[in-house]
Amino acid sequence: MEAKAIARHVRVTPRKARRMVDLIRGKKATEAITILKFAPQSAALPVRKVLESAIANARVKAEKDGESFRENELFIQETYVDEGVTLKRFRARAQGRAARINKRTSHITVVVASKEGAR
Repeated sequence: MEAKAIARHVRVTPRKARRMVDLIRGKKATEAITILKFAPQSAALPVRKVLESAIANARVKAEKDGESFRENELFIQETYVDEGVTLKRFRARAQGRAARINKRTSHITVVVASKEGAR
């Protein structure tokens, strides 16, 4: 059994979010939550929320199918960060000039699976 969660338009640059995703790829879900909880980077919070959502999705899917759910058996099968839309902003400057500011967003995807459902 596998479950998936996606967060779109997260206001974190993809490069910073990929650092957090690389830390947890392939680990057990409970261990990954602990790692993200104590990571000092600001991108750890949105990645942890997506992971917790994927675990909750797995719980709902198991209850729907009538299977037993064990959170300790879940591991992170797949996780990646894609670039989202870029928000373009302008800041006024002296003598009629304007500075262009690009604010980047990310799409974070996490797929958790149980050991028996592994590829």
